[in-house]
Amino acid sequence: MINPNHLSLVSLAFAFLAGFFFTLQPAYFLLLGCVMVAMNGLFDALDGEVARITQKESKRGDFVDHVIDRYADVFILAGIAIGAYCSLFVGLFAVIGVMLASYMGTQAQALGLRREYRGILGRADRLALLTIVPAIQYVLIQANRDFANDILGFSLIGWMMIYFGIAGNATALQRAYKIWKSLA
Repeated sequence: MINPNHLSLVSLAFAFLAGFFFTLQPAYFLLLGCVMVAMNGLFDALDGEVARITQKESKRGDFVDHVIDRYADVFILAGIAIGAYCSLFVGLFAVIGVMLASYMGTQAQALGLRREYRGILGRADRLALLTIVPAIQYVLIQANRDFANDILGFSLIGWMMIYFGIAGNATALQRAYKIWKSLA
């Protein structure tokens, strides 16, 4: 029988590979990174489904899933941050936004409330963008190298990471406000 935690670990391996591919040149590695992000999302979804179907849902499994999701986020975003399509500063801004949004979601749970998933930027949204935007970046590079890496000073991937930083921090603040109101 399949252990859901093993599927979580497979999802982490795909996230690591995605981050690795995002650091490499030439541009076709962006496509491999996209495929790895999609596989990460698939196995991340499968672990929970398998746990439900096999009646192996547990607090430990939920904990493992969330820990692996955070490492996966860092692997993928750090790969982009140290790659050729995003500045390290913008990449750090994105990582901070994503980590704080995730932290606020679990902080509600730590305070005895329901885990907070609502907000401008959730994990599923990030995975969708991380699958689509690098593929578009690749197409832009193939069509016109100058435009692809300079859209008002940033690549399309750079703009995505700026969005992750802004939307992630906005989501963190939004969740913090909802948690604060719930504690009254």
